[in-house]
Amino acid sequence: MGGNWRDRTATTFDCQKMPAVSSRGMVVSNHPLASSAGAEMLAAGGNAIDAAIPTLFTLTVVEPMMVGIIGGGMAHIRLADGSHRFIDGQSTVPAAVRDTTYTSRPGSAHDVFDTVGNENLNGPKAVATPGSLKAWCETLRRFGTMSLADVMQPAIKHAARGYAATPYLHECISESAAEMRKDKPIAAIYLPDGEPLKVGERVVQAEYAETLRTIADHGEKALYEGPLGDVLVDYMEKAGGFIRRNDLTGYKTVERQPIRADYRGWTMLGPPPPAASGVHIAQMLNILEGYDIGGLGFGTSETIHYLAEVLKIAFADRAAASGDPDYVGVPVEKLTSKAYAEERRRAIDPARAQAWGAGVSQLEGAHTTHMTAADAFGNVVATTQTINNLFGAKIMIPGLGAIANNYMNLFDPRPGHALSLAPGKRVTTSMSPMMALRDGKLRYALGLPGGKRIFPSAMQALVNLIDHGMSLQEAVEAPRIWTEGNALEVEQKVPEAVRAKLAGLGHKVQPVATVAGGMNGIAFHDDGSMTGAACWRADGTPVGISGGLAKAGIRFRLS
Repeated sequence: MGGNWRDRTATTFDCQKMPAVSSRGMVVSNHPLASSAGAEMLAAGGNAIDAAIPTLFTLTVVEPMMVGIIGGGMAHIRLADGSHRFIDGQSTVPAAVRDTTYTSRPGSAHDVFDTVGNENLNGPKAVATPGSLKAWCETLRRFGTMSLADVMQPAIKHAARGYAATPYLHECISESAAEMRKDKPIAAIYLPDGEPLKVGERVVQAEYAETLRTIADHGEKALYEGPLGDVLVDYMEKAGGFIRRNDLTGYKTVERQPIRADYRGWTMLGPPPPAASGVHIAQMLNILEGYDIGGLGFGTSETIHYLAEVLKIAFADRAAASGDPDYVGVPVEKLTSKAYAEERRRAIDPARAQAWGAGVSQLEGAHTTHMTAADAFGNVVATTQTINNLFGAKIMIPGLGAIANNYMNLFDPRPGHALSLAPGKRVTTSMSPMMALRDGKLRYALGLPGGKRIFPSAMQALVNLIDHGMSLQEAVEAPRIWTEGNALEVEQKVPEAVRAKLAGLGHKVQPVATVAGGMNGIAFHDDGSMTGAACWRADGTPVGISGGLAKAGIRFRLS
């Protein structure tokens, strides 16, 4: 589709941030200090993996409500040789947990996993076996060039010396304050005198700095086999949590191959199961390929209607057949096929919103952050990491200074379903560290936080880039929509006239401030330069490296 997408839009917006351009490397994360930590490694001669790992460790300090060493995640790595792999560091169900461990709250809908007493949401019983630390350390050893001790220095510095609380952090603390007040260690740092840290106040995490120093000296073994693990297990045993030493020593990361989707001549590469995102992004793009989305225009009632219908289809199929492939037979081939997309597309009514059921079943058998980094050698990392909800389980492990995940809230507390609990089962996630290629060349890498809203938002960004021809900055900042079959959430930039037309089609329209969190990404250009972009929904900041060292023998001399 030629021309400017703004000539065909019904929803207008202006970007609130500016992109960064570089030639030697780029790091984009949802905090400026974390992006700077990664850029420091690029400046020192490191590669994209050397940049990604310090960015993540620093995010555990400066974005503690989103990511932590007692969390999990998924990393999409493209090496300079053009190969792609996913490193699955997702959390797992502790061995002591059974499918009847929790009691589902009476009257809960099929897609609501609330339990009596919120045991799977807050507190020690909500904590799953962590995978993030092991994945980060292993990834650096395999693909990086720098030592763990070196890349951890920025995180240690910011934990020990402190950093200024941003308005975003203040708002997150305020939102979670009621539960955080119940846990003295976490309240002592983020709710001094019982009130949320004010904007600009320093956040000092001395105990966590010591934990990071121990990891810098001993690697992941400090947690999975050593003294940090002893502290975690001792706390869990005394507080009623489920993690034991055998859960830590038995934890393994998994390397997986990406899900591939071909869309209008582009190749999309996304995460495979247990992530639901790659499969369902492929499914939704396959359905949308039958419509002239670019011609219909961005943010029009027609385009949003089709987006909403494919989202409902994807969520219906996700509920029926998503999960850990070691426990659930996920019908990947059917879900990602063009034939199945055609079958689903034929049932879409262009003039009426519908309720959708699953078109597949299980086969027989077996709140988050994102950062993107690239170097000048061709290595790229897009990784999404989380402790699940804001501040995870709302507890800090005494002796570690680390906030624990509440990943157990992502499992169905009722037996007999695709997402039901089982010992060792890996979390199913919507994380979407995506890469898009054209004619075999990498053009975009992007991702974002936001729970179930992640993969629908990533899909919309790809549509913005390919169908509407937006710049990367426009694509990550553009207004989003979301539904899984109930209300249709639309960001407030979608005008009232468009909302009225959607309501006329039968959608239950609900304006919201934001759909999902701060997206960031990198665009790659033919001349070797790259553009980093981050959106207005978080503290996202791109930091690029250009210039370079002087040639040998060139220096200034006084005659």
